[in-house]
Amino acid sequence: MIDDETLASAPRLRAIIHTAGSIRTHVSEACFGRDIAVVSAAAANARPVVEYTLAMMLLEGKRVLPRTAEYRRDRRIPSLRETDPSLGNYRRTVGILSASMIGRGVMRLLRHHDFQVLLCDPYVQESTASDYGADLVSIEELFERSDIVSLHTPLLPSTRGLVTRSLLESMAPGTVLINTARGALVDQSALTDAVSAGRIRAVLDVTHPEQLPADDPLWDCENVLMTPHLAGSQGNELARLRELALDELSRWTVGKPLRHRVPHDALEMSA
Repeated sequence: MIDDETLASAPRLRAIIHTAGSIRTHVSEACFGRDIAVVSAAAANARPVVEYTLAMMLLEGKRVLPRTAEYRRDRRIPSLRETDPSLGNYRRTVGILSASMIGRGVMRLLRHHDFQVLLCDPYVQESTASDYGADLVSIEELFERSDIVSLHTPLLPSTRGLVTRSLLESMAPGTVLINTARGALVDQSALTDAVSAGRIRAVLDVTHPEQLPADDPLWDCENVLMTPHLAGSQGNELARLRELALDELSRWTVGKPLRHRVPHDALEMSA
């Protein structure tokens, strides 16, 4: 953490450029008090998460993974009459929990598809939601109406456990919860009960704890797709973070406005 003590040893420090997303555990209030330019590569890191989320929405709508397992087992292509009429992505309702940078990115991409989009975010006006092609609703309505609920809320003291047992129980049978944000947003015991009972499905890139015990029932639940926190930048995607940071450094050295400067008031809401 770059705090008062660290700053005292770096009196000429004028800019901090973070080559990743969240600055919460790296930058203190003292940095903003000294008018140090703080830059985050969150925008670059958001892009693969947005892509992952959309991909999972489309795959879940077609139920690709369970149908692949059935195809491998039965070795035959089912007829259209045998196919569940609820399957598909036409006019499905997607609920976005939080118009964060990633949440907004997902809504932009959803405009290219035949989805109805709902948004829950207490800090957003109806006009802003409309700009993204979404209807602004309460969190209760979001979970009750959506075929897919996607979580994009930062983990703060006020959002820990935000997705309660009652909200999960209000989801219609067969709906999908996608979590690429933080596992602790969700009552994991309630989620485990819901997916184990076959009521809903889940795509979890994050869990709580982050590394589940080897005997956790989610490992063996057929209604859950778990990925190892891979939605964010990995592999060659790390180059995008580096390029953003170097571009910002170049702009700062010649006095150009920074494109990704973090405002002071964003620190409180940062994940």
